[in-house]
Amino acid sequence: MSVLAAPSRPRSDGKTLPILVVVAAILVLWYAAAVPMNWQTTVDRLERAGTETTTAQTIAATWAAERPVLPAPHQIVAEIWKTTAMVKPTSPRSLLFHGWVTLSSTLVGFVIGTALGALLAVGIVHSRTLDKSLMPWIITSQTIPILAVAPMVIVVLNSVGIQGLFPKAVISTYLSFFPVAVGMVKGLRSPDVLQLDLMRTYGASGRQVLAKLRMPASLPFLFASMKIAVAAALVGAIVGELPTGAVAGLGARLLAGSYYGQTIQIWSALVVAAAMAGALVGLVSLGERWILRRMGALR
Repeated sequence: MSVLAAPSRPRSDGKTLPILVVVAAILVLWYAAAVPMNWQTTVDRLERAGTETTTAQTIAATWAAERPVLPAPHQIVAEIWKTTAMVKPTSPRSLLFHGWVTLSSTLVGFVIGTALGALLAVGIVHSRTLDKSLMPWIITSQTIPILAVAPMVIVVLNSVGIQGLFPKAVISTYLSFFPVAVGMVKGLRSPDVLQLDLMRTYGASGRQVLAKLRMPASLPFLFASMKIAVAAALVGAIVGELPTGAVAGLGARLLAGSYYGQTIQIWSALVVAAAMAGALVGLVSLGERWILRRMGALR
């Protein structure tokens, strides 16, 4: 007698519905907020045009203003579609072009910042002198506003003939090395005393303890820090474009929009930057899962 197994149903992790509910709530609040913020300018425009409208028509007009104070979500989506799918990716009018310029300096700064933060963490853990002398300065460096640092870095590097991608990457490095350094220090110190004593009992050298015990234990801390660092690196790249009068990059797109009052252009650049940050954090998460799975920490 054969027994037919019931077809298995795909398991849901239960995260999709809450996410959709939150997104729907944000959209509702966004549309609701756009009405009072755009109301006066819309009413003035309709009065100048001599157009008589009902309240419902005026509300609809606030969601279709040419230069709104707060653009409606569909206006931002339309602008992103127009500047990505309707123009060539190499055109200065394309958000893909500007996004790639910003992404390039972001990745360079992130790689340099991650390497610098990891090296500093290793030195701090193995040297009490560095721990007492360097760590306070690392923390103090982050108290300086990036908007004050960025112009000075750009001007100094330009004075010695360094222009283009590298000055913006320096700003990204400045913002991204700190979370990596602090996270790695915490991770490298996470093994308990019994584990360290066991390694010494086996006659392990300092390098072996670092490679076999401290580094594997620090990986969860490292990847958590890298998720913060890559988003900070993107912010640094955008901020680095602001004081330079750049003509390419998301920062330049924001500047151009503010100069000409193109709020829809500003918001579309902001949304693309947010999406780019989410994608970068997602890539770091994929790398984390792959490496930890190879190490046997995940199944």
